[in-house]
Amino acid sequence: MPPAPGDAIAADWRAIPDDQLLVIDLAGGRRVVIRLAPDHAPVHVDNIRKLARARWWDGTSVYRVQDNYVAQWGDATEQKPLPADVVANPPAEYEFAARPLAARLSLPDPYALRAGMTADGWPQLTGPYRPDQATDRAWLPHCYAMVGVARDLAPSTGSGAELYTVIGHAPRHLDRNIALVGRVIQGIEHLSTLPRGTGNLGFYEKPAQRVAIETVRLASDIPAAERPGFQYRATDNARFAAYVRARENREPPFFTVPAGGADICNVPVPVRPTPR
Repeated sequence: MPPAPGDAIAADWRAIPDDQLLVIDLAGGRRVVIRLAPDHAPVHVDNIRKLARARWWDGTSVYRVQDNYVAQWGDATEQKPLPADVVANPPAEYEFAARPLAARLSLPDPYALRAGMTADGWPQLTGPYRPDQATDRAWLPHCYAMVGVARDLAPSTGSGAELYTVIGHAPRHLDRNIALVGRVIQGIEHLSTLPRGTGNLGFYEKPAQRVAIETVRLASDIPAAERPGFQYRATDNARFAAYVRARENREPPFFTVPAGGADICNVPVPVRPTPR
C-alpha cells in the first residue's frame, strides 16, 4: 500500500549526532533526553556540554514545577560553583542569522511574518512585524518541550546550569528574551506530570519535594552499547510538506471546519528512536 499523504519513508529519517543528545536520568529510573541546538545558541550549548562532562548536575534536582508553564532544574541552593571553563554570562543568544526554510506554514505566525522549519529539523521564525527590527534575524519559539536557559534580570543571560522546559501552553512572550538551547525529545512526561510546586512561581518549598537528578551525560560520552540514538524527520521533501498541510487542515469525519493554518507549535518535527 502506498504511504498516505504526509507519511515518511525510510529515507526521510536522519540521525541526530550523539553530542547533540543530553541524557538526564532522574530518580526512579526516569530518563529525559534533550536534543541540543548548538547552531542556535553555540556558547550556551558549549557550556551545557562542559557541565555535563564535569558531571556538575549529578546530585542536583528538579526544584520548580509551575503549572501550565515550566519545569526547572539545576542547583536549588544556588551555591554550587561552576566549572572554571564555563562562561557565566554568554552573549544574549536569543536570535541568530536567518536560515532558509525547508518547509513553510501557510499563514504568518502571530509573532512573525514567516514561520517554518529548517532542513535540520528546527522550527524557525523570521521577519518580525515591528519595523524597527531586522528582518534577517530569526529565533526559536517557546513551544511545548522546548528547553531554555533560566536567568536573572538583564543583563544576565544565564550560564546554562539552570535549565527549564515548557510544560504548558506555549509562553511565546519569552521568545527573543531567553536563550533556547534545545527540545525534550523523550521523557517529557517525567517532567510535565510532576507535582506542582506550591511556593512562589512553582518552586518546591521543601527540599524533600525536589526530584533528584542522578546523572546527566552527553550520549557521545556514554558507552556505544548503552547510548540512546534518535532520528528526526527530514523537512525538505514533498512528504513533509503534505504533513504540514495535514496539520493545518484536519479532515473529516471528526473535523468539519478546516482551520486553514496552524500555530508553529502545532506542527512539531517528528523524532523517533533509532531503529535497532
